Amino acid sequence: MSFRLRAVRAIVLLAGFHLIGVTLLAAMAVLDWLLLTKLFTERAAWMEGMALTATVVIALGILRGMVVSVRAGRPGPVLDAVAVAPQDQPELWEQVRSAAEATGERPPDELYLTAEVEAGVSEHSRLLGLLPGRRRMLLGAPLLAGLTVAQLRAVLAHEFGHYGNLDTRLGGVTMRGRTAVLHTVEVFGNGGTWLHHAVGSLYVGYAKMFLNASQSVARRQELAADQVAARHAGRDAMAGALRAVPVLGAAHNHYQKTYAAMGEPLGALPPAGELHGGFRRLLAARTGDQLTALGAGQRPPRPHRYDSHPLNAERLALIVALPADERTGGPADERAALSLLRDPDGVFTALERCTLPPEAARLRRLSWDDLVKARAVADALGWSRPLRLAVARALRSAESGAEGAVPRQRDADGTMHEELPDLYEVLDAVDRGLLWTAIADRMPKPAQAGRLTGASARNFVRPRLFDALAGMVMLHLVAAGQATPDVAWSGRPGLALPDIWEEHMDDALDAVLADTPDTAALRSLLTEAGAVPA
Repeated sequence: MSFRLRAVRAIVLLAGFHLIGVTLLAAMAVLDWLLLTKLFTERAAWMEGMALTATVVIALGILRGMVVSVRAGRPGPVLDAVAVAPQDQPELWEQVRSAAEATGERPPDELYLTAEVEAGVSEHSRLLGLLPGRRRMLLGAPLLAGLTVAQLRAVLAHEFGHYGNLDTRLGGVTMRGRTAVLHTVEVFGNGGTWLHHAVGSLYVGYAKMFLNASQSVARRQELAADQVAARHAGRDAMAGALRAVPVLGAAHNHYQKTYAAMGEPLGALPPAGELHGGFRRLLAARTGDQLTALGAGQRPPRPHRYDSHPLNAERLALIVALPADERTGGPADERAALSLLRDPDGVFTALERCTLPPEAARLRRLSWDDLVKARAVADALGWSRPLRLAVARALRSAESGAEGAVPRQRDADGTMHEELPDLYEVLDAVDRGLLWTAIADRMPKPAQAGRLTGASARNFVRPRLFDALAGMVMLHLVAAGQATPDVAWSGRPGLALPDIWEEHMDDALDAVLADTPDTAALRSLLTEAGAVPA
């Protein structure tokens, strides 16, 4: 079957989606008419009454399905994005309109900036995409931060290409229809009664048939959109965009987990506008190879079953194979796409207000340095607590022969807290020979590890002891003013230690946790660095 015939078949099937409900309702109407006029008998009246009731109930379900299919594709309100009017960001809108014109399509009626690495155009289409409607574009601010202007042009042109009649006059209609049909399938797949599922299964089954039949048309449309984008922005810009977007996605995931979420355990946030705006700092501090490494070894997200996008490597190979063009892009094209925005800081601040829940207004704001330091201290306290509890219980048992709870004392402000040993008290306990005889056994461990003995038991608990002791050293150095926060946009945030600690700390900790413990090296470091007890 030729490609054009496949496109025609897809449109016929799309139109048939609307006829499902009409056909079923007509069939039930005929059945009810026959029951009432031809088949009705007094003896079987109860059976006919049940049949009539069943058809009415089923008809209500079918009517609901018809309403869902007619309303499919209608976009809801956008609550987590910043609406951008042409007068607010004229340069950005100019690029959007230019991309739409290049594909022969209408520009969007609405433009929103989001906090994700994304770009997309949705349409309030009617009759499952057979008739066009109001358009909305979502554009990720992180995407603008990582692409050049030329690459952004390519991305925009590709998104509008979804709706253009590129390889066939029916391509754009098919793509609109697939979006609306997918929405219908999702609606019927979310909860409901048994009747909801029974009627919905008819629509879902037909929808899957349409999606399978139109898959080749949609795939061809995607590749055609790539070609249009390359003609509009240049071959190299389109190839660069295909390479950059997955890298930006992985980098943004890393930023969200490592930096944006840093203050969650503390009930704190970075400075206003930096929750999303800090991503710019990470991109500026890292080389292309460093950014690529963030996604190395990660499996790409599993595509939707009916995703029409070919593999990125296939798309890239087709673009690179295009003949060289004159659209090499001048210096202006290599500007960061974020430069198209007026007041980017204000945009990121507004975006933060849209994405944070109302209760976030009560959270404290810390500078990045203070946030890194507070998180490092909180982590060190968490790492060291099991060791400090184990030492406190071991000392209590050694002195009085009773385990019991760790004693508590009241601070000047009335707060009660446990009397846990400091670093030097822990080292003193190790020097008393308690590490492997009393302390290690009191460290938390899985039940299966409780059966280990000898070297196996020591090797299992040693990494936990190392982390706990390192946490205590960090806390001690912070209190002594020897550790400073390092945001490390090009690495991992944490505390920067004096050179002598960076060079010798691991060896000193290993010596403390050896089978025959020796605290001399660690005590010497504490003395040489001036981090001695007050």
